Amino acid sequence: MKNIIKNLTLRQMICCVTGAISLLLFLGLTWFSAFQTKQLTEQQMAKRWSNTGDTAQISCFFSQGTEITKETFQAFEAKMQSALQTESITSTSENPSARMWVSAYSGTGEIVLANGTKTVKAKAVGVGGEFFLFHPLQLLNGNFFSGSDVMQDYVVIDEDTAWQLFGSNDVAGMQVTINNIPHIVSGVIKRETGYINDAAGNGETTVYLSYNSLVNYGKSHGINCYEIVLPNPITGYGINLVKENIGIDEMNMECIENSTRYSLLSLGKVFLAFGTRSMSAKAIIYPYWENVARGLEDILALVLLFRAISLLIPVVMVIVLIVKLWKKRTWSWRDIPKLLKKGVEAFIKGIKSIRKGVRTYKRKTEKEADLD
Repeated sequence: MKNIIKNLTLRQMICCVTGAISLLLFLGLTWFSAFQTKQLTEQQMAKRWSNTGDTAQISCFFSQGTEITKETFQAFEAKMQSALQTESITSTSENPSARMWVSAYSGTGEIVLANGTKTVKAKAVGVGGEFFLFHPLQLLNGNFFSGSDVMQDYVVIDEDTAWQLFGSNDVAGMQVTINNIPHIVSGVIKRETGYINDAAGNGETTVYLSYNSLVNYGKSHGINCYEIVLPNPITGYGINLVKENIGIDEMNMECIENSTRYSLLSLGKVFLAFGTRSMSAKAIIYPYWENVARGLEDILALVLLFRAISLLIPVVMVIVLIVKLWKKRTWSWRDIPKLLKKGVEAFIKGIKSIRKGVRTYKRKTEKEADLD
């Protein structure tokens, strides 16, 4: 090894160092991309639902003013169930009686929470279905509530709201009022912070409550998001099923397959659309979690470019080395059969030597055992 290094020219040493640094940079950027993707738990619901890779997570976002109700999703899910049965997807499942999908919907608005004389005006997210399965926020204490709960008078508040109303964040089970209607604090969460979260709209005091409570006791902007995890036996099946059966014109809706949005192909498409990505004729206001996801897409699309460049450098160097070695070769195509024959003979000889060594070791062990 020392002799090889001594024989290297300055140019060759610079090339080796450059190639090594580029390869390390590629590995570092690849790790960074994977790490950042895993941090977005809202985008990982399909993996949490099934580890077999045969499900897809789809998010639909709707234009303002689009007439959407809970019945809209109930009708869609009935059509979807019929389609799954028609195509025998439910019958071929490992557990046909198990739930084949899980869904949630949400809408934004504003509410005023009160605890005696203390009041907080907060941004509100009205939720339905299994919202907190899709959004496993960081709980400081308490629990989430479910859309299947009989009572719809629960709220999940963030740490700031808890301190403003109660002077503590350990307030699960305590009561607040919304428009003079009592609600129970189900849990307290820690809000994600940082530049992207603040820019995405997650820098404000936020309260999560049932969509019914938001409509009845607060100011609602309507349902603007529907999320579902469903079977995806072939690529594109899930998202096409949603688009075809949800019953909303595509000019008033955007559907995204979350489970593949950070793949190399998807990030490549984001990079190629970099100049026009922000242009849209749809009046869609994304919730903060989608804004965060889109912001990360932009970052990782640029990272993908640097990954490609950092990998290209050592690849080119290896190709150049192979070409040089090829030009300096001392054998021809006619010598290949002979070289292969020698290689096979050397391999067989090595196997025989190993077997001989094993037999010798066994005989020696047996002799030592007899002497004992």
